[in-house]
Amino acid sequence: MMRSVNRDAEEKNDSLRQPLLPESSPEDGSPVQQNQLATKVWIESKKLWLIVGPSIFSRVASFTMNVVTQAFAGHLGDVQLASISIANTLGMASALETLCGQAFGAKRYHMLGIYMQRSWIVLFMCCFLLLPLYVFASPILKLLGQPDDVAAESGVVALWLIPLHFSFAFQFPLQRFLQCQLKTYVIAWVSLAGLVVNVLVSWLLVYVWDVGVVGAAISLDISWWVLVFGMYAYVACGGCPLTWTGLSMEAFSGLLEFLKLSAASGVMLCLENWYYRILILMTGHLKNATVAVDALSICMTINGWEMMIPLAFFAGTGVRVANELGAGNGKAAKFATQVSVAESTVIGLFFCAVVMGFREQLAYIFTSSSDVLEAVNGMAFLLAVTILLNSVQPVLSGVAVGSGWQASVAYINLGCYYIIGLPLGFLMGWVFKLGVEGIWGGMIFGGTGIQTLVLLFITARRDWDNEAKIARSRVNKWSTPNPNNTGDSTESSHSPRP
Repeated sequence: MMRSVNRDAEEKNDSLRQPLLPESSPEDGSPVQQNQLATKVWIESKKLWLIVGPSIFSRVASFTMNVVTQAFAGHLGDVQLASISIANTLGMASALETLCGQAFGAKRYHMLGIYMQRSWIVLFMCCFLLLPLYVFASPILKLLGQPDDVAAESGVVALWLIPLHFSFAFQFPLQRFLQCQLKTYVIAWVSLAGLVVNVLVSWLLVYVWDVGVVGAAISLDISWWVLVFGMYAYVACGGCPLTWTGLSMEAFSGLLEFLKLSAASGVMLCLENWYYRILILMTGHLKNATVAVDALSICMTINGWEMMIPLAFFAGTGVRVANELGAGNGKAAKFATQVSVAESTVIGLFFCAVVMGFREQLAYIFTSSSDVLEAVNGMAFLLAVTILLNSVQPVLSGVAVGSGWQASVAYINLGCYYIIGLPLGFLMGWVFKLGVEGIWGGMIFGGTGIQTLVLLFITARRDWDNEAKIARSRVNKWSTPNPNNTGDSTESSHSPRP
């Protein structure tokens, strides 16, 4: 019976990995060539949007939980908005995108569940290492120059967000585990349930029971754990028969090697995320810091809300590239990259136009303060540029994750963001006295802009056939034989244990 279920599931998965079109070589520019290209783009787009569509919904729903919390806090007061914004930026990644995606493409299905359990262990340990940031958030923020009232309130909120912090160790691996199997619809439905719970609990705690900003933090804790239990229930109750066979002691083997690749992923993503958090912290040193932090936090929230779309492309591109490389299809991985970058850029241009068209109304959902509204209006151009750059850069990072280049991208992020972007932002903000606009502009053009150009150059020069060979070698190294696995059984029987 189990073999029949596995075979049916594998046939369904194989249909998603069929080659786009047989290779042919008609004259360049001929109608036949153009029709074939259009057909290839259409087929690849369907495969990509099978992941991207539900991922956009689930990511927007998850991020909206943060937006709802900020909105409730913002209408309590400017200090409360600043505190929840700063405390919620304290913050994890693993090697799952690379390993699960490539193992799935190579039909080593039984390893995905083991990888996820290894990721739980690694990230749970990381939660304890990062715990002092939450416990001592208030003195740390004061040391970094934040106003005393904002730092004190942020410290209280940070303590109440510790359960949220630990939920990430389980929620992100579960999400990547399902994502790599193209089960994004599950994530979408669970995220919708979490959003509904967040809105209801926020309303009860903040307005009905008058718990204040602490109530807003508690609502985030509850709603994020809803995501964890919802996705785990689907996995444990038979939703993934090929890839989940229950908890295994095998998860404790090879943790050091797994940690190394996870660390590369974590550093790559953290350097990006912390960059914008540092932007908010730097703004806290300006005159009238509360208004500046509130305005910038609103812009970052709007940017983060829209960025759920390119981050969905990040996820979709990572899965598509990893699947194709794991299956040995280097040219298909390259084509998936090109289609994803093009489509994400078009969407980014659309939202740039929306931001500029509605720049005077952008902040009303978060605040009624005229000073904050005016400040947000003045930052609209920088917000539009940020959205455009961020429509390309995450997709290229997705290519890196799907290919296993995380360590290289981490060095690129370090150089562009922290050696070029931060000093330029400081120079424009304080030396040239351009304020928050100068800090943001310097960090965007000096950091994100240069990083995007570097990633474009590196991606364009990659030997994709060689990347496919590397991916197959990685799958062989990290896989263990499984007598119940129906795919690639001969090859996997000779695979070394990690």
